[in-house]
Amino acid sequence: MAGTWKSAVWLVGLLASAALPAGQDAGTSEAWRHFTEGGAVEPTMHVPFESCFRQAASAYGLPMALLAAVARGESNFDPDAVSSANARGLMQIQWPGTGRHLGFRRASDLHDPCRNVDAGARYLKELIGRYGGDLHLALAAYNYGPGRIAPGGQEVPAGAEWYSAYIFRHLEYVLGQREPGGQDREWDADRQLELAVFRAPYRAAAFAETLGLRAPGLRLDWFRQDVARFRVVMLYSSRSERAEGIRKLAAAGFPVGREDDHG
Repeated sequence: MAGTWKSAVWLVGLLASAALPAGQDAGTSEAWRHFTEGGAVEPTMHVPFESCFRQAASAYGLPMALLAAVARGESNFDPDAVSSANARGLMQIQWPGTGRHLGFRRASDLHDPCRNVDAGARYLKELIGRYGGDLHLALAAYNYGPGRIAPGGQEVPAGAEWYSAYIFRHLEYVLGQREPGGQDREWDADRQLELAVFRAPYRAAAFAETLGLRAPGLRLDWFRQDVARFRVVMLYSSRSERAEGIRKLAAAGFPVGREDDHG
């Protein structure tokens, strides 16, 4: 992360004007409904472990793009990911509770990419059935647990609400809708330069949005890496795009170091 004192002062000033958390985005539930009614949509990117996602999508009748979006949001496609809550693998299956519910005997088996994706798809299909086909509620329960999300959507916790919108944002990336003229591309083509880490998702979202306004043309994204850890990154696919992005950041008063990260 950019660790200079100047960057820290600039960041404090930026966050002073950043939006505070809002209530439920009514559009998120509607967006998921439109996605469901539109049928399966092919991703415009080739993702890691693509055969695993295709097999699970076919087995459970789910759009591959949806499963890839969950994996990107949950683990950034890292099969070895382990959270502080002991959620594991590509789809971050919680161990032992959800893992045992899905038939696993050993936590280590959750790091097998295809088995993990199959388990995540099977669990999501189960939740979609529980909530009458409502993907918004199913994803809220995937994050918070079905015991905390009532069928019908009454009193959905704020954290579960943002998670649904968070996965929809990753779906837009997988479908190429977050950039004009999305084209077929390899996920590995996009590398990541970490800019900041926050303890709350709304801070990460507000920082990325405000920085994007101050430095137009940057490709910014943010990821939940763990509980109370949300990374804001600049995406780039070439040295020239990285150099141009660093120049724009400096012009906006946010100098960065030399480090970059892909995970």
